[in-house]
Amino acid sequence: MPAMAANAIEVAEALMGEHRGDVTFRCFAASRGITSPAQAYAVQREYVRLQMASRGVAAVGYKVGLTSRRMQAMCGIDSPVAGVVLQDRVHSSGASVSASAYGRIGLEFEIAVRLGRDLRPDGGPLTLAEVAAAVDAVCPAIEIVDDRRADYRTLEALSLIADNSWNAGVVLGDFERSWPDLESAEGVVAVDGEVIDHGSGRDVLGHPFHSVAWLAIHLGGMGTALRAGDIVMTGNLVTTKFPDRPSAYRFAVNGLGAVELSIRA
Repeated sequence: MPAMAANAIEVAEALMGEHRGDVTFRCFAASRGITSPAQAYAVQREYVRLQMASRGVAAVGYKVGLTSRRMQAMCGIDSPVAGVVLQDRVHSSGASVSASAYGRIGLEFEIAVRLGRDLRPDGGPLTLAEVAAAVDAVCPAIEIVDDRRADYRTLEALSLIADNSWNAGVVLGDFERSWPDLESAEGVVAVDGEVIDHGSGRDVLGHPFHSVAWLAIHLGGMGTALRAGDIVMTGNLVTTKFPDRPSAYRFAVNGLGAVELSIRA
């Protein structure tokens, strides 16, 4: 087995142990010899494979993170990252989750898409029209992340990528097969009925479909592709919120409806 492949498996197994033991996240790429995004995604693939095998689930799509200037500034990382969404972590609007089930739960407020056909770049950039033609439906969504109490002052991209970009689940609203202008669509975040933040589709790489295009090109570079039926979380319109008490979150997007999630202790 090639050295990097063996190392990817070793690091992925260590990540599984850290999550089981609720170990605080520490950046580990340099100490593990991970020096490039390709190596970090190799660890991610092994880590996701181990999760699927241990829980008997399949992958149902992807998340794209760090797609807005606000999120890049928050994390100190200047480019998007991708992760895999697993079947048993998909929730419907109105779901309730326990904060104690995570190292530290964070919520991100996004526009999700579902693909109606495969989306493969032909070697050039994908246009918004090409992405739109491949999209079957769109919905408001909340991503659940688990940063395991990370210190954002020392965060770096390779360790984040290897840890599946911290995806710990998604909450999906009702998918709509027609949608408004997503660039100008406003998203509003409320907690227990009080508005706490807002953003627009243009905050996600200029348009949420640019996020889908970035992901399609990224996957193509790794020898795979976006497939019909895949769900893509396109990125946070605002900044990650960290629930500190039992509360009810609602994320509404003009022209798309709303998605809700309750947090228990």
